[in-house]
Amino acid sequence: MPTTQRWGITLPLRSRPLPDQREIVASLPGLGYTDAWSSELNGADAFLPLALAAQWTGELRLGTAIAGIFTRGPALLAMQAASAASLAPGRFVLGVGISSPVIVTGWNGIELDRPYQRARDTLRFLRSALAGEKVSAQYETFAISGFRLDPPPAQPPGLALAALRPQMVRLAAALADAAITNWLAPSDVPAVRAEAGPGCELIARVFVCPTTDAGAAREIGRRLIAAYLTVPAYAAFHEWLGRGELLAPMRKAWAAGDRRGALAAIPDRLVDDLVVHGHPDRCRERVAEYQAAGLDTPVIAVIPAPGTDEAGAIRQLAPS
Repeated sequence: MPTTQRWGITLPLRSRPLPDQREIVASLPGLGYTDAWSSELNGADAFLPLALAAQWTGELRLGTAIAGIFTRGPALLAMQAASAASLAPGRFVLGVGISSPVIVTGWNGIELDRPYQRARDTLRFLRSALAGEKVSAQYETFAISGFRLDPPPAQPPGLALAALRPQMVRLAAALADAAITNWLAPSDVPAVRAEAGPGCELIARVFVCPTTDAGAAREIGRRLIAAYLTVPAYAAFHEWLGRGELLAPMRKAWAAGDRRGALAAIPDRLVDDLVVHGHPDRCRERVAEYQAAGLDTPVIAVIPAPGTDEAGAIRQLAPS
């Protein structure tokens, strides 16, 4: 997987319906964007926005960030990846990950059991299946009997794994082509890079609020941080990064049901570390700091401030 200078964007845009995003998506390569990575939560799925993007531009590298390995069976993941790879030959990356207890269990009624083992087994299966092999295997977390893609992709897609802690980052480096991480500051990148090693592409979603109203940006950032960093996997990630004591008051208030108290417990300096905000020129400089620290592919997730236009912000944050 190429690790040249990249500048990615998150799709789909949240401010307009999918069919109305053609113009901005088609303009991305001309603006200097190299990548578009989907975000799947409780709106659009991971694959459909990329299927549309593949028809609207023939230049962007497209990736899922991420498709869940518990909410989709292994064979279905392989089928979806093969379909996407056929739409964007040589420029599709299947990014997979565990997701979260809320999504897996709370919304889909599926037990989230042995996530590391499931990720390992899924990557091994996908590597074989996407290469066109007939797979019959007893993995630790599931069994496959006689599955073969028909047809397999002419060019198998790259594989990426969402990874927040050392063991999972090392798994991504061993069995995938890239590790995808999230919610980190430029100063955190060297720790993740040390676990990934030099040969694994490191991808991260970077939350960017291009506004000079620092108060508004921090208010938005606090809400996002409280929603994400109270999730056990993200809490453990930031414990590893050394923020356990800093985040403890927020987590305590959140666990007690005190949402206002949790937001108030998040200091400005934490928001400023984890959410890029300011004038668009300053935002671009800040994103470049991630690259200087060892990140291969920053994937900007635009957080529009009140009264700002998401598509306009994408244009302002373009590298060229």
